[in-house]
Amino acid sequence: MKFKIMEKLKSILKLSVFICVLCLSCSTNEEIVFNDPELPENIYRLAVVVHVIHNGQLIGEDQNLSAERIQRQIEILNEDFRRKEGTRGFNTDPNSADSKIEFVLAKRDPNGQIINGINRVDASIIEVDNLGYNQNHYAQYAYWDSEKYINIWLTPLPSQLDCLVLGLSSGPSTDLPGTEYLSIPQEGDAEGILINTSHFGETNTDCHANLGRTLTHEMGHYLGLLHPWGNGDCNTNDYCSDTPAVDVPVFGSNQFIGCEQEVVMISNYMNFSDDEVMNVFTKNQIERMHYVLNNHNGRNALLTSEALNN
Repeated sequence: MKFKIMEKLKSILKLSVFICVLCLSCSTNEEIVFNDPELPENIYRLAVVVHVIHNGQLIGEDQNLSAERIQRQIEILNEDFRRKEGTRGFNTDPNSADSKIEFVLAKRDPNGQIINGINRVDASIIEVDNLGYNQNHYAQYAYWDSEKYINIWLTPLPSQLDCLVLGLSSGPSTDLPGTEYLSIPQEGDAEGILINTSHFGETNTDCHANLGRTLTHEMGHYLGLLHPWGNGDCNTNDYCSDTPAVDVPVFGSNQFIGCEQEVVMISNYMNFSDDEVMNVFTKNQIERMHYVLNNHNGRNALLTSEALNN
């Protein structure tokens, strides 16, 4: 996950198993082989609900983000997944493509009422158990049916964690190789995506993650993508043959030589690269996400969610 915490921070946070820091995304050098490399013409549309967890601020102040900033983040997500020309999400890499996956702020709540896809929760008036930095903790504030909505929680963390704690995502359990290295919810667990409020959308945060790519990265995990470096060995990978093999986590904005003298794909969204250089999902990564949407019961159910309809 793009939960970018340096090793030295682990001892400070003590979040144990709830933290995915430089997590291992692959196991062996086996690669999934997809029968049909052609991308379907149909668009996969998925409803998201953004749970804004705040501490009593007025809308638009501090952690209680404005609707405009939230809407802009979803636009960025779609620019990245659809490789839209004229945006930061566009690239000319021959190994990349339009994923034909789009995200829609939910149009109806669980009661069928028309909404704008934003659910604001004042955490200052709700008492919950401290379960650590994980989906189960934030689900105590709000959790909508994960077969109808992609739950995204904006987490109001202390400012000293800006640029260190970015996000965390659960993953889908499928028969794809490497799935066991995603954060798979156990029975009864909540699933969804956590994003540090400071890194949601375009911000003036003074670091590498201020252009909204944290959500793009975490959504990749939510749809079954792994980190390109696997478990830190050149013989393992992310099961996508068009992402150059690398045996160390990829940070920053400068390319370097990875395994087999290949230049690492610094621009890949599933690295920990700087937001400003990220703009590539490869064709194999897209195929993997399509496989998840077609074969995972919960992710597939999202495609027919009534939350997509006015």
